[in-house]
Amino acid sequence: MIREQRMKKRYAAEKRFQFLGVVSIGISIFFVCLLLFKVFSTGSTAFFKTTIQTEVDFDKKLLELEDIKNPTLKQIKEAEFFDVTYKAATSLYPYKNNEEEKSVKLLLGGNYEYEIKSYLLKNPKMLGKKVIIELTASDDLDQLHKGNFPRNIPEDRRRLNNFQLNVYDNLVEQGKIGSSISDYFLFSGDSRDPEIAGVAGAVIGSFFSIIICLIISFPIALMAAVYLEEFAPKNVITDIIEININNLAAVPSIVFGLLGLGMLLGVFGMPRSTALVGGMTLSLMTLPTIIIACRASLKAVPPSIREGALAIGASKVQTVCHHVVPLAMPGTLSGTIIGLAQALGETAPLLLIGMVAFVVDVPSVPTDPSTSLPVQIYLWSESAERGFVEKTSATIMLLIGFLVIMNSLAVWARQKFERKW
Repeated sequence: MIREQRMKKRYAAEKRFQFLGVVSIGISIFFVCLLLFKVFSTGSTAFFKTTIQTEVDFDKKLLELEDIKNPTLKQIKEAEFFDVTYKAATSLYPYKNNEEEKSVKLLLGGNYEYEIKSYLLKNPKMLGKKVIIELTASDDLDQLHKGNFPRNIPEDRRRLNNFQLNVYDNLVEQGKIGSSISDYFLFSGDSRDPEIAGVAGAVIGSFFSIIICLIISFPIALMAAVYLEEFAPKNVITDIIEININNLAAVPSIVFGLLGLGMLLGVFGMPRSTALVGGMTLSLMTLPTIIIACRASLKAVPPSIREGALAIGASKVQTVCHHVVPLAMPGTLSGTIIGLAQALGETAPLLLIGMVAFVVDVPSVPTDPSTSLPVQIYLWSESAERGFVEKTSATIMLLIGFLVIMNSLAVWARQKFERKW
């Protein structure tokens, strides 16, 4: 009887434990889904921009090219576009005074003059003709059209005045307000104007940083792990080294940023705000993680592999390089990819070495000033303009996508090349 009661209590405790486990997993999944829903619902609109169909008159007289019969691309590029762009911007809606004229011009994005000039350079046959061009709208009009900004609030609390709302309504009725994929967001660098700000500079900066981190950390970590696991004598010194490696893996990332600031920038005088220094700093942070993963993979190789190689006459180096390391490579690669994914999401070390700077141009080499995706998220989250809210969420979407790809690659590499013993 007592035995049956104890068995019932055990089964009841096991069911309660399973129930609590399921509830915990459910709560975790709920909050993850809530976060993803919030990020994706806010950031999905950033991949599109609002456009205004604008009539542009490429009159040779306005461009001051009336004396040239067949202008070259160089002459068109050096032409005076002020009158053309001014006429195009102010022709959207009739105005009565200078204030209304300024309000009409502010409906277009800050880069509309470049867009008009770029269109003519790509289509020189349109010189002397009137064409309809879809110009990028300002961030205020963009947010209004996407429904991210309410219009039924007092005028003094809106960045768009009542006159601009009337102009917008008129353009909507005429079918001149449209939407297209935002080439600025995908292919441009940072900007103070949300409608033309992009993540290309941050993506390239992160790519350079991760590649440099991989080039430096992987071979050093692999060689260190092989030496500690296969060749180093087991004594007090190696014990101290192992303890320090484990401790370094748990050190906050900002400490490595201080190390990069003090050594790479302060002592060696390397260029500030560059992906080169960022990658080297991240490699210092990633080294312990890769070493630990590599050592665990080396330990997982059965001793019989080593003994068999030594039995047929292979040296210690040949045994390790030709048999042990190749068999341990799947786990090593998995740990390396996970470490790089962690480095990709780091912000604190990069802030300390100056990668928080405002960088407009997309870097072409690792020594160019650049930023990274996490730092770009930080910068835009601190901006006051409403248009940067969706830009921040969209950048988070890209970062999550890269992390998912890298972690999936790690899982695939382990399952593809791992051997069961």
